[in-house]
Amino acid sequence: MAGRTRSTRGKGGSGEKGSSGRSYRGHAGLTQTPRNMRRRKASSNRWIERQLNDPYVQETHKRGLRSRAAIKLEQIEDRYPFLVPHMRVVDLGCAPGGWLQVVSERIKLNKGQGALVGIDLLETDPIGGAQILVGDITEPEMLDAVFNAIDGKADAVLSDMAAATTGHRATDHLRTMGLLELALDFAIGILNPGGTFLAKAFRGGAEKSLMDLLHKHFEKVRHIKPPASRAESVETYLLATGFKGLSETGDDA
Repeated sequence: MAGRTRSTRGKGGSGEKGSSGRSYRGHAGLTQTPRNMRRRKASSNRWIERQLNDPYVQETHKRGLRSRAAIKLEQIEDRYPFLVPHMRVVDLGCAPGGWLQVVSERIKLNKGQGALVGIDLLETDPIGGAQILVGDITEPEMLDAVFNAIDGKADAVLSDMAAATTGHRATDHLRTMGLLELALDFAIGILNPGGTFLAKAFRGGAEKSLMDLLHKHFEKVRHIKPPASRAESVETYLLATGFKGLSETGDDA
């Protein structure tokens, strides 16, 4: 988390359905154009036009979701369900709270089931029932704070952390992989046996040493690119399930 900037959290193929069940027809009929185009840089106009014509951005606004990434999490979880009532979940890099919204609903936090803790360097607006901590996951006291917040260990650790981009793909890849390593280290220290780890990565996969560590600690590791992640984006996600526990891997508890 240290040194990273939180990015706002698609594509729509013919007949593809969004997580709300509505069908999208690609960008057919979506032809909004930004106003005052002459006053902006071409790159700014392209970004604004893409946002205006993105069905997932539109769905985010209609449903009152805090980020587009909330839909990505829904799509990942719809395909590989791992969120159930009574779970204890930790969301690393939680601002602005889109993933917290999804997790809260799926573990039925509003019914007093489960526990949810979000951590970020930035302030995050409250989510009913969730505990949100402001701080750096590399600080030793943060792990203790999470243990206290969820009254024990977690069943799932999620991370959508991303480093500030430089435009240099190799550098951006290394920075994001560094955050992934930090998130994995945090997860190994707090997960219950059988737990789940989900984190943002970059296309091309993680470094071999990191993948070896994931396979050492988890029964199954998958690379996933949800439909709401833009086709041109190098973003992907790693989903590791079946945490083996520290004693089984020969690490100290």
